Amino acid sequence: MVGIYGYFGAFLVSLIGSATIIFPIPSAIFVFGAVAFMNPFWLGIWTGVGATIGEFTGYALGRGGRKVIKKKWGKWVKKIEKAFKTYGGFLVLFVFAATPLPDDVAGIVAGFLKYPMKKWFLAVLFGKIILHMIIAYAGFYGISWVLKYFT
Repeated sequence: MVGIYGYFGAFLVSLIGSATIIFPIPSAIFVFGAVAFMNPFWLGIWTGVGATIGEFTGYALGRGGRKVIKKKWGKWVKKIEKAFKTYGGFLVLFVFAATPLPDDVAGIVAGFLKYPMKKWFLAVLFGKIILHMIIAYAGFYGISWVLKYFT
C-alpha cells in the first residue's frame, strides 16, 4: 500500500487504525516500518492527522451513547471526568493522544461531557502528531542503525 499510495495510504491506514474502537488495529507498527520508504517528518504529520480524524468515532460515540457508556465504562468515565476537572480537558486529551494511554476512552468521555469539538480536535491533533513523529523517527533511526550492520 505504501508504494502505491504513499503518504495518502499511510494517512488511510492511520485513520482506519484509530477509527476502530472494539477491535484496535496497531497502526503504530505500520508507521514504524513505513519510514523505510518515507520521510519520517511527513509520515508523522500525515499519520497524526489520519489518527486524529479516526479518533472522531470515539468522540461521536460519547456524544450519542450516554447510557451505554455509563454502564460499560463507568469506572473510566469517572476517572477521566475527574482528570478533566482537575487538569483541564485540553491537557488530558493531549496527554492521552500523545501517549499509549487509552485515548479512545478519553475521546468517548470528551463526547460524553460535550467537550467543545474544536478544542477536542486540536488537543488530539497536537498529541497524535507528536506521538506519530516519535514513532516515525524511532523507526527511522532504528532501521538506519540495523541497516548499517548489513550494508
